[in-house]
Amino acid sequence: MGGQQVSQRMADRFAAARARVFVGRQAEVAEFRRILAEGCGAVVHVHGSAGIGKSTLLHHFAWLAGSAGRQVTVLVHEPAADPPLPRIAPGSLVVVDVPGAVPAAEQLLAHVPDNAVLVLADREPPPLAWRTDPAWLGLLRPMPLTPLDPAESAELLARRGVPEVEHPHILAFTHGHPLALALMADVRVHGARGGTGPASPPRVVNTLLAALLDVVPSPQHRAALEAYAQVLVTTEPLLAALVGVPDASGLFEWLCTLSVTEYGSRGIRPHDLARSVLDAELGWRHPARRAELRRRASAYYQQLFTDGEDRARQRTVLADFAYLHRDSPLVGPLLAPVTAAGTAPAGLDALSIAPAAASDLPGLLAMAERHEGPGSARLLATWWGHPATTWATVRAEPDPDPAGFYVLLGLRPEDLDDAAVTADPAAAAAAGWLARHGGLRAGERALLVRAWLARDTYQDVSAVQTLITLRLTHHYLAADQRPALTLLPFADPGFWADGCAYTDFERLHEADFTVGGRTYGTFVHDWRRTPPLAWLGLLCERESAADPLAVAPPAEAAGGLRVLDAETFAAGVREALRGLGRAGGLRGCVLLRSRSVAARAGAGAEPDDRAAALSALLKETAAALGEAPRDRRAHRALHHTYFSPAGTQQRAADLLGLPMSTYRRHLAVGMERLTEELWRRELDS
Repeated sequence: MGGQQVSQRMADRFAAARARVFVGRQAEVAEFRRILAEGCGAVVHVHGSAGIGKSTLLHHFAWLAGSAGRQVTVLVHEPAADPPLPRIAPGSLVVVDVPGAVPAAEQLLAHVPDNAVLVLADREPPPLAWRTDPAWLGLLRPMPLTPLDPAESAELLARRGVPEVEHPHILAFTHGHPLALALMADVRVHGARGGTGPASPPRVVNTLLAALLDVVPSPQHRAALEAYAQVLVTTEPLLAALVGVPDASGLFEWLCTLSVTEYGSRGIRPHDLARSVLDAELGWRHPARRAELRRRASAYYQQLFTDGEDRARQRTVLADFAYLHRDSPLVGPLLAPVTAAGTAPAGLDALSIAPAAASDLPGLLAMAERHEGPGSARLLATWWGHPATTWATVRAEPDPDPAGFYVLLGLRPEDLDDAAVTADPAAAAAAGWLARHGGLRAGERALLVRAWLARDTYQDVSAVQTLITLRLTHHYLAADQRPALTLLPFADPGFWADGCAYTDFERLHEADFTVGGRTYGTFVHDWRRTPPLAWLGLLCERESAADPLAVAPPAEAAGGLRVLDAETFAAGVREALRGLGRAGGLRGCVLLRSRSVAARAGAGAEPDDRAAALSALLKETAAALGEAPRDRRAHRALHHTYFSPAGTQQRAADLLGLPMSTYRRHLAVGMERLTEELWRRELDS
């Protein structure tokens, strides 16, 4: 008897201790109190992922019911006929905290009085039969559990003795997951100091992995887990690319069955804690594997731009690509709207971008005036309707008013001294630098981001700013609208300097300008020197580098490329044709440093490889002329003069059966047409 009293006092002590450290779940507790007050029977189904706090909440419900004078029966194993079930009194609370609680609860229902409350916990939601059977209406009370919010998480840590100064990095790793918070608090209070950062002690990570995941069937399944923790959203084709298998359907379906997997409109993802734990574990166990997975993801995203068919997919994948850089000390802080809340970018899903309408203009100008002053608003107003500009608004559903906007100004060589350009300090500064140093060629244009801002946060890091950045990046990369250069001004260039350096945007003091007493700092990227796919590859290399800025752009690493004007390029074609077919005849040719040759030879190609690429490019382009009836005579003159030379021009004319004057006229036309086609390829490159 005395032993029973001691056991009861110990149980009361445990219950009181649990109640003292219980935090959060106000809505669930309030609902449970209402159920008790109603005095009617109910089946409360608490469900959520492993470690989310189901058992803790059930213990708290038991404490609340006991404090209210109700009899409480707690079952921690499946009910069986032997030993017999305890007698369940009317109005009592029955707590079922066993694995696979639904079958146990169904066995109990025949033995529970009508006005008793049955509470059970499970990882999965209530069975479909319960949710659709009219007999359960009014009886079933589902309670899905989600992570604690930041305030509740901080309160839990404080109640467990963790100093406030150590809360931020613990909260960043645990994402409000109660089990993770408890384990990290235990490490801090009972373990070594400084052991609660993102690279958590292996025993904490392993404990969390064991709690979150059931049996992993094979090493390939483990590889799939590691892969989907590295990327923003996982699809079946992406998973195949990451794991290196031709068909990932089985692995993808297995990931879909995991309780830690969440579903979105674009694919699946692990919930935040699972991602943190899997990433941390791979980071200390196999960092090279982690870096390789991110490189494979980057290559997959780059391929989407190479294909160039699905523009909508290209726009959304930019967030996926940005997510790979979340750990960078230079740009990671600037990607908070992408990396916050795991794979459901905070606020981004509710935003959209569309061309600005005339009815939007007053609101956009008012936005600019509020943040930049009336002078800036007046200047922007002069660009409305100008054929060189693109206006776009950002909207956040269901708010009818724009949440932000941007204005793009395309500058061609013939626009640099236009009156509208010279009247605007921003455009004039950009045009002045372009005229002196930009090297714009016929058919090329520079893109000046004339204005960009969010209504509430101006140019600070925000969901609106992030979406604008992603959409501008798509403007830079899309083949049909790609500029030769991009000039990007900031009201606070110092804040953005590291991010711009990382993304290969060079500080351009000569294009700074002042409007309304504020000086804006400008950055520039030359897409002819480091084109889109090379740029994406550069960012991939920098993501995994110990010193990202030490990784030079591909053109620099290869000795530098030249941005050739049309006259220099034409002279280079003549030089190349003269050297064609002679040993070393192409050595030193200016076209060896052209973009079209570099694209054909590959990054870092040796001089002989570039010469071979130039020779092949000349022959291929000339052969294409021979396929067109109007160019066939010109092609024949070129062919017998340079590609299969007759020896002298007179012999070439004789082979063609032409007078010398006619031959020379055909040859001149052939040179002109060949140069035109090569120049077109250079601009396309």
